[in-house]
Amino acid sequence: MTTMTTTSVPDTRGGAVEPSARFRDLLAAEWIKLWSLRSTVWALVVTALTVLGFTIGTAYDQYRYWPDDPRHTAAFIKDGIAVGLIFNGNAATILVLALGAFGAMSVVGEYSTGQIRTTFAAVPARRSVMAAKVTVMAGVMAVFGAVVSLLSFCATQAILSELGVGVSIGHPGVVRVIVASALLPPVSALIGMALAAVLRQAGAALVSTVAVLVLLPAVFSEDRYWSAVIDHSLLLSAWFRLTQSGTYGGVAHSWTTGGAWCVYAVWAVVAAGVAVAVVHRHDQ
Repeated sequence: MTTMTTTSVPDTRGGAVEPSARFRDLLAAEWIKLWSLRSTVWALVVTALTVLGFTIGTAYDQYRYWPDDPRHTAAFIKDGIAVGLIFNGNAATILVLALGAFGAMSVVGEYSTGQIRTTFAAVPARRSVMAAKVTVMAGVMAVFGAVVSLLSFCATQAILSELGVGVSIGHPGVVRVIVASALLPPVSALIGMALAAVLRQAGAALVSTVAVLVLLPAVFSEDRYWSAVIDHSLLLSAWFRLTQSGTYGGVAHSWTTGGAWCVYAVWAVVAAGVAVAVVHRHDQ
């Protein structure tokens, strides 16, 4: 009778197996990476000051050149102009441009320096690494957007209050404008990250981010059906719809605020999903 025995194979690596990184460890690592760069603070400060310069400057122009006409005062609030001045189109355009590029560079910067190879060598779970990066970026940008949006509201309405036309946060449409503007930074940054994860080249990622966030809304209009469909699917167009003062009409193909909120949600989810998914397929 033959007896079969089994033997254990010794660990040829000569050491204990390192435990896999927990997701909270990856979050901490991405947080440190983000704030260890001086450019992070400077980029956010300059962006915030530029955006607030546009919004406050526009409100101050109203204050400086205010006509002495009671009918103008009554129409100013009735037509929703005071609400529209909380965050204007120029400020929104600067915001999506700056933070879309910021999100793109947070990814391609690691590819260009080769740091991404070190990261993936330390943590082979690439999707977990990118998910942590996406989570940290979205969280930081959401806080940044909320701060800038609220500061813009407080500053513009303080100026307009000197004319007796400032509105409170409970005024119809105010909260919608604040929230829509606050969510522009995280969604724009996620779009930039997704494009950078796909292209992995700084120039291509930045050009694509500018095209998607700013150029396409300028190209497509609401005059024709298919043009309106594309226009309504773009982030900046959704922001304009959400911050529209008064009734929404006078266009061939109108849409609802609910549809605009859906555009925000779809862009955020799809961009985050693409950024996490494609990194698993790319060799470094």
